Amino acid sequence: MYLRQINRPQGIYLAIQESYYDREKRQSRTRTVQSLGYLEKLKTQYDDPVAYFTEYARELTEKNKIEKSTDIAIDLKSTMEIGTNDVRNVGYGILKNLYKDLEIDKFWNWKTRGRKMKFSTDQITKLLTFSRALNPGSKRYTLNSSDFFFEPFDDCSLDDIYHALDIIADNKDDLQTWIYEKSQKIVPRDMSVSYFDCTNYYFDISRPDVDEVDNEGNPIDENGNPTDAKYRKRGPEKNHRPDPIVEMGLLMDKNGIPMAFDMFPGNESEKVHMRPIINRAKEKFDDCRVIFVADRGLNTSDNIYWLNGDNKSDNNTRDGYVYGQTVRGADAEFKEWVLKDDYKSDKVIDDDGHKITFKHKSRIFPKELHVNVTKPDQKEPVKKKVVVDQKQLVYYSEKYAKKQKADREAMIKRAKDLIKNPKKYTRVTARGSASYVVNIAFDKKTGEIVEGRNLELDIDKIREEEKYDGYYAIVTSELNMSDEEMRNVYRGLARIEDSFKVTKTFFESRPVYLRTNKHIDAHFTTCFLALVLVRLLEKKLDGKYQAGRIIDSLKKYNCTKLHTNLWRFTYYDEVIDECSKAFGLTLNLQNRKQQDIQRLLRY
Repeated sequence: MYLRQINRPQGIYLAIQESYYDREKRQSRTRTVQSLGYLEKLKTQYDDPVAYFTEYARELTEKNKIEKSTDIAIDLKSTMEIGTNDVRNVGYGILKNLYKDLEIDKFWNWKTRGRKMKFSTDQITKLLTFSRALNPGSKRYTLNSSDFFFEPFDDCSLDDIYHALDIIADNKDDLQTWIYEKSQKIVPRDMSVSYFDCTNYYFDISRPDVDEVDNEGNPIDENGNPTDAKYRKRGPEKNHRPDPIVEMGLLMDKNGIPMAFDMFPGNESEKVHMRPIINRAKEKFDDCRVIFVADRGLNTSDNIYWLNGDNKSDNNTRDGYVYGQTVRGADAEFKEWVLKDDYKSDKVIDDDGHKITFKHKSRIFPKELHVNVTKPDQKEPVKKKVVVDQKQLVYYSEKYAKKQKADREAMIKRAKDLIKNPKKYTRVTARGSASYVVNIAFDKKTGEIVEGRNLELDIDKIREEEKYDGYYAIVTSELNMSDEEMRNVYRGLARIEDSFKVTKTFFESRPVYLRTNKHIDAHFTTCFLALVLVRLLEKKLDGKYQAGRIIDSLKKYNCTKLHTNLWRFTYYDEVIDECSKAFGLTLNLQNRKQQDIQRLLRY
């Protein structure tokens, strides 16, 4: 620190200043530590103000140096008690900054105003969200290990957490809208292209839930009132597990940031759950024209007609779609077109940054749809035939061909073993391989393979499939979209698959240890919020690091207690350094006082 004399129209002004390095602007700057006043006025109080305050600035500098260094005596014979844990995570502070920017605390103040509760819904939401990202586990584990974080969370019980889950579930749709609106000041949101996909999460329970139903088969609660169907049902689990599952539909914007999600029972088809979440997004977020991108499982006549023929925005424009299209399951005319050797070849960049040959062709084709339409004077939908123009693209990928061949060979190997040892398999364990076996049947009650049938390998099916190895098709309502643009837009769907991977692998969101629909909704709401925070952080770091790398670094940014009021940080890497620059925080100090860390986390 030093004394600076500043020339002003009123005279010479004295101030104590110091130099520092501004990490955000990456340059040295000067700041005023203490304003003293005009020299002439100070002369009435001091014989020589310049000499006096020059010495004063030197003393402040020395005092600051002393405060920055501390001598501590270490007793090499000291012991620890059982349960000692002097390591705390500070990496969650980065997520906390984004949580503050989203003003989630204001949301819960609004939603819980007037309620008499002994716990804070906001504090429990923070605990569940930060734990899901950095220290995942059951709700009991999360409560018992809350000392993972540097700051203590408000005292709450497991019952308090479950009561908070009810509140979170009741407000999950409004919270998604709030997050979308508040996030726009952090990262621009772009709904012009939106990605939708579904996945499922399993429960570690032996039996699915059974709904109580009325005379018409509609779910009712214990009082006979209409209610939603229970989530935990058996369905086609992604990894072919027999456990009951719950389905999630996730909507993501063009920038790869989640917008909205919905949950539905594991035994229901994902094909009908795209429309409700899209309707809610357009109603609550932005009613603009949107091109929706989804995989082959959602490519149905009803969805195509609804997106590009039946639904209209307030501005009377129709939405569009880009869908994956099955080749092997297509009609004979489409297959014949795929196999015609009239492809173009262009050089493009693949996902790994390599230049490859893009072998492709496209056409505009009148697509005949048979859709379900409900007229105002009818209760039940009727079939209607409509024709829409559709651009169809097919391209060949050698990498995809190798993958399809390898996958099929693995299934054929299992099919041969099934034929040889049918008692080893059931309907569940034979999934996939059974499709290559002729004359196979399963007992409806036990799921076991029916004995006494002549099982043979389906050679004709194998030969037919081989014809289409490596061919991939995409269809769109956007007739002027180029072939490469169609491919690139559809490839963006991989980001939503990566989001599912983050929740399942890094957030450990399965198996789900909850029973009621409300608690399951709340569980995935905190998963959704944690995912949004991580994606926003990816954007703040200019996409330099993937979610897994970021999460790993934040987990490791810990400190350990050296003394009563002194902590030592034990980890620092490129990700933390970039966070330091992005948020204007000093994160590379090895030793810090407790109050300094507390100030850092209150930033």
